[in-house]
Amino acid sequence: MERPRPLLTFFSFFFFFFLPCLSCPEYQKQALLQFKSSILAITSSLNYSDQLQSWNSSSSCCGWFEVACSHGIPRVVKSLYLTNLFSGLSPQPQVESTILAPLFHIRSLETLDISGNNIQGEIPGVGFANLSNLVSLVMSRNNFKGSIPPQLFRLPYLRELNLDGSSLTGKLLPDDEETEKYVLSSTSKLQVLSLFGNKFSDGMLLSILCLKGLEFLDLSHNDLSMEIPTEIGNYLPNISTLALSNNRLTGGIPSSMRRLSKLKLLYLHNNLLTGEIPSWLFDFRGLEDLYVGGNRLTWNNSVNVEIAPNPSLSGLSLKSCSTSKLQVLSLFGNKFSDGMLLSILCLKGLEFLDLSHNDLSMEIPTEIGNYLPNISTLALSNNRLTGGIPSSMRRLSKLKLLYLHNNLLTGEIPSWLFDFRGLEDLYVGGNRLTWNNSVNVEIAPNPSLSGLSLKSCGLVGEIPKWISNQTGLRFLDLSKNNLRGELPEWFAEMRFEGLILSDNEFTGSLSPRLFSEFVPTVLALSRNNFSGELPINIEFATFLRVLTLRENNFSGPIPQSLVQCLALQLLDLSRNRFSGHFPVFDPSGILAYIDFSFNDFSGEVPTTLPIGTRFLALGGNNLSGGLPFDLTNLSNLERLELQDNNLNGELPNFLSRITTLEVLNLRNNSFQGSIPQSIFKLRSLRILDVSNNNLTGEIPQESHSLVGMIETPNLPSTVIEINYIVHITEWFWQEEQARLEFRDLVVNWKKSKQGISTDKLNIYTLLDLSNNQLSGQIPTSLGALKALKLLNISSNKLYGKIPTSFGDLEAIETLDLSHNKLSGSIPTSLTKLQQLTIIDVSNNELMGPIPDGGQMGTMVLDPNYFANNSGLCGIQIRVSCPGEQPTSPIKIEEDNHKEPWLLWESVWIGYPIGLLLAIGIMFSTGYFTLPPPSNH
Repeated sequence: MERPRPLLTFFSFFFFFFLPCLSCPEYQKQALLQFKSSILAITSSLNYSDQLQSWNSSSSCCGWFEVACSHGIPRVVKSLYLTNLFSGLSPQPQVESTILAPLFHIRSLETLDISGNNIQGEIPGVGFANLSNLVSLVMSRNNFKGSIPPQLFRLPYLRELNLDGSSLTGKLLPDDEETEKYVLSSTSKLQVLSLFGNKFSDGMLLSILCLKGLEFLDLSHNDLSMEIPTEIGNYLPNISTLALSNNRLTGGIPSSMRRLSKLKLLYLHNNLLTGEIPSWLFDFRGLEDLYVGGNRLTWNNSVNVEIAPNPSLSGLSLKSCSTSKLQVLSLFGNKFSDGMLLSILCLKGLEFLDLSHNDLSMEIPTEIGNYLPNISTLALSNNRLTGGIPSSMRRLSKLKLLYLHNNLLTGEIPSWLFDFRGLEDLYVGGNRLTWNNSVNVEIAPNPSLSGLSLKSCGLVGEIPKWISNQTGLRFLDLSKNNLRGELPEWFAEMRFEGLILSDNEFTGSLSPRLFSEFVPTVLALSRNNFSGELPINIEFATFLRVLTLRENNFSGPIPQSLVQCLALQLLDLSRNRFSGHFPVFDPSGILAYIDFSFNDFSGEVPTTLPIGTRFLALGGNNLSGGLPFDLTNLSNLERLELQDNNLNGELPNFLSRITTLEVLNLRNNSFQGSIPQSIFKLRSLRILDVSNNNLTGEIPQESHSLVGMIETPNLPSTVIEINYIVHITEWFWQEEQARLEFRDLVVNWKKSKQGISTDKLNIYTLLDLSNNQLSGQIPTSLGALKALKLLNISSNKLYGKIPTSFGDLEAIETLDLSHNKLSGSIPTSLTKLQQLTIIDVSNNELMGPIPDGGQMGTMVLDPNYFANNSGLCGIQIRVSCPGEQPTSPIKIEEDNHKEPWLLWESVWIGYPIGLLLAIGIMFSTGYFTLPPPSNH
């Protein structure tokens, strides 16, 4: 008898024991091939392109298209995506539900999608009962009939059931005590139930109320003719999407629905609902779509409709809601998008429409003037509207207030806008519109015109003379044009309450008549070429609230009479050539924003300031001496900027008494001594810059009290509130119409000086201690400052190791530790810093490999940021580390739908196991025989 060949036997056992571990079970493979055969049998007489081509007996089903298997051993089928198998065939064949029978043998299935296959007949409930691991079952766009089998609701892990677009009838749950008991026991995990486009009728909704875990319910386009259940709000506490549209629902909208606190999408349109639309529908904070149109609902027209701003609301339908009598509709500050204006045009009775501060990006409807004949107030500002101003708007004969500013409108500003006899406010600035400067524009006097904004409208030369004829004008914004010359004499005869002329090329001095003839509330002349001294009679501007003269050539002393403007809240005189003494302000005054930075003031830091001051900027002058104790009287101070002066002395402990301080900028002075620990106890402090001084000692050890650098709330700076307070006047209908620009905070950001705008200052936190004489080790507590975006402690005398806790600076973008005496290695914990874009550790005594994982391995690193150290190595600086190993290959994950039939992970596991097992069996059965001992 011939002895078996050992090598052949080994491979036989190898293929017998090992390869099956990498394939799906044979019975699952055969079930899928049987399903394919059924498909081919149906399409044998048709020109059918086989979508299941990869399904064949010679390969593992885990490598087939539309099949996904588990990654463990043994591998089993987890998901089947068998959608639109007959696409391209016309007409589509009729497929009986019995075709699904082979699939019911694959009990490991978790996801099954058989949508779009025109499967007919009843849903085979007994078969689906075998698939006890199902999580998602999608059977939409078929033609199932009958009721939903109770077995589907006994599947213990089912979370999604989609039966859209069939012909199903009956109730959700049949009269089946076992199923009802299971569902009512709250063990059902069903979260998504989509039954769109079936034939469910009365009682359906009642049977659904037991599914308390539902988050998504779509019963639109069915045959429901009942009332919405009164207690629906008590039974579906987790619902976020509720779609009951296109049925025949009757009755009103039940009040219990206001308890659906998680509601985002509500679709009740195209039913037979009656009663009044409750205003509380707009109170859901997360509501995105609200569709109640196409019913018999009515809107309460007895009062003006004031809907609070809802930043999440992006869709609204009030179609056929008996809104023909609706006169006032305010939807300011939502998220309505394209098409919204078109749906409103049917409200022909509208007199007031506010859609400002939304997401409109369409053109203004061409026929808007024909559809809103009664409109008197039209506010579409602060969107992204494009195109021109349609000529049909000249038919809006009742127009009084028109706000189109801050959009993307283009074209020429039509002169007929000034022909409306009753027009009071016309705001078209802040667009890409242009004024016709080529000819003399004749604008007739309009005594009713009180507000006009032509900001950035391409005006050139002198201020147009026709403006002088608008004798009723109270607010004028001509900022961001190319106007030049001196202010005309007739300006003194206009009784402006608000005058915005910033960002032009005006010259000359301010006439004293400006402050004796009219009483301005806002005067903004920043970024021009005005010069001379301020008029002494400025005290007559008793109603002046905002005065901004930034970036001009004003000089001389600030008149003491300015302090007589008791209504003044914002005063910006920065970047001029003012000099002399600071005015002595009334401590009880309401002035909150003071910016005298970058002038020629000298002496000590002033102490005669209103105690309500929030913003104090005196940087860029010639101030000297120390910080006065009287600063502690400013109990509301949020920003203190004293950078670029000649201040000296030690940093006082009393700064910690200003507990509201958020920004402290003392950069580039001559302060000495140590940094008081008390400053690191300012809980609101978010920006601390004491760079370029002569500070010594150690960095304070305790940082856990700097809450503003640990947990920065995303709230607007309260300094900005001044902008809104000062503009709530009769002539200023929207606070954004002449929004003033606050000076940026200039910081050393990412290796260069950059300005951070005040309205975005709340999202920035930084700590800059660079260019001092600080010594000692870096405190590990700095790693707790998780909100820090910039940490700069460069150019000091720090030594020791870089703390591993720096890996916890999760928001850090710039980390500068250069020019110190740091030693040891760069901690690998820095690879966790996902926001890091700049790290500079140059000119230290560091050594070892530069970490290469995470962000450290993906961002572009400047080799100069690692220069002049003791022995750093790594690919970042092209210096190989001793004993460096070749880089490991990158694993590429295959798509679940196109998995290879052989996974190499399984090979490395299965090969030694199969080898040992095969050899063991060979020895035990005598296939391997040891040679006889030698006779020698």
